[in-house]
Amino acid sequence: MTRGDTGRLGEALCARYLERHGYTIAACNFHARCGEVDVIAETESEICFVEVKTRRENAMVSPAQAVDLRKQQKLVLTAQVYLQQHPSEKQPRFDVFEVLTDAKGKPTRQRHLLHAFDASCIDGLYY
Repeated sequence: MTRGDTGRLGEALCARYLERHGYTIAACNFHARCGEVDVIAETESEICFVEVKTRRENAMVSPAQAVDLRKQQKLVLTAQVYLQQHPSEKQPRFDVFEVLTDAKGKPTRQRHLLHAFDASCIDGLYY
């Protein structure tokens, strides 16, 4: 299984999970100049920008730990672009969806981390 295949697997699992839990998927793999958001989903009151991280069970860092400050900043900036193109009154939220796989790439565990970070990560960031 290639790295791209692993990423697509995690994103598909995330989208199915969110739909089963009452979310509406607004977009997948939204690209902007500053980055990409894997899954954008909505509830009645929130618009959720979800970073999906898929790792093997024995990885050195957890999937959530891989969403470092720089990645958070890119996600927030990309979310701003999305909201400029698709205005919404809903409250934005930033989540991380972790997928762990065995050595053969079979998913063994998944976890949805709500409110994993907020937009304060871009304070003082200038482009």
